[in-house]
Amino acid sequence: MLLWTCRFVTVALLLLGVNPIGAVAQSSGLVPSPEPSLEREGRVAHTPVDEISGIVRSRWQENVWWVHNDSGDAPRIFAIDSTGSVHMAPWHAGDHAVGAGADSSGKPPWPGVQLGAAAHIDYEDIAVEDSTLYLGDIGNNGNARRDLGIYVLREPFYHDRRTRPVRHLPLRYPDQETVPAQEWHFDAESLFVDDGTLYVLTKHREGQQINSPERGTKLYRLDTEHTDRVNTLTLVDHHDTIPPPTAAALSPNGERLAVLCFGGVWIYARPEGGDRWLSSEPRRIDLPDERTKQAEAVTWDDPHTLRIANEQRDVFVLPLQTEQE
Repeated sequence: MLLWTCRFVTVALLLLGVNPIGAVAQSSGLVPSPEPSLEREGRVAHTPVDEISGIVRSRWQENVWWVHNDSGDAPRIFAIDSTGSVHMAPWHAGDHAVGAGADSSGKPPWPGVQLGAAAHIDYEDIAVEDSTLYLGDIGNNGNARRDLGIYVLREPFYHDRRTRPVRHLPLRYPDQETVPAQEWHFDAESLFVDDGTLYVLTKHREGQQINSPERGTKLYRLDTEHTDRVNTLTLVDHHDTIPPPTAAALSPNGERLAVLCFGGVWIYARPEGGDRWLSSEPRRIDLPDERTKQAEAVTWDDPHTLRIANEQRDVFVLPLQTEQE
């Protein structure tokens, strides 16, 4: 209910000409850069993919990106191609329909890859390393969840119909003392992995109000991988002025971290020592709200190209100019 209230208020403000996302970005001190060549690559027209919240590019399958929906969906992921078309095995064509015409075909729409032995409370981001996927059930709008966690999956073949996680890693924040939290600083929509180590970036709200985004984020590291008890995250860094992060992704060579946030994307270089990613000066790229809308998913296509998706199912490509890196 809280999540739907947030979406309703956001839509109402946009209709009135007020962009709350842009307002937070401007108040953060985001320095506008020349508008990058943001290109709309396509759209995911398959209606079961109704609210993209995470995207990663497969490291071993050509022309495959994995996406998932936000809260309210079944536990599943979808394989799409570079234009946003959903992959479905041809041998399922007699039983299921895929794409824009699926709703009127008379066949049930392709349901994606179903995840057995899993729940979908609030999937917010997905990360990839080698052939392993990490699916973050880390959304915590009211800062009261006690079942946060990350699913670890062997990446399925893109024509598969079902799979199951190899493990589930329950999480808690070391500095959250009450449930619900007194300060709403324990929601997260951003997950990335670096040489097998998982990291989470938080999204904050002011005054225990779901519709009041607050600048700043904290970076946590997962140091244990218990499946039979809760893992306590380790706080490693923070940034006080970044707009609320909505996704994160580490570049394929591990040298840059892209943090998608309200109004833009911030790119951090790898720290010279340790993992305090947020302590260096980032490159800040302003993105046009009227085009990106609610952008909540980011991945790297290659070391110089970002792919961004929004909840409205648009897919964009953002080339990064080498000389500005």
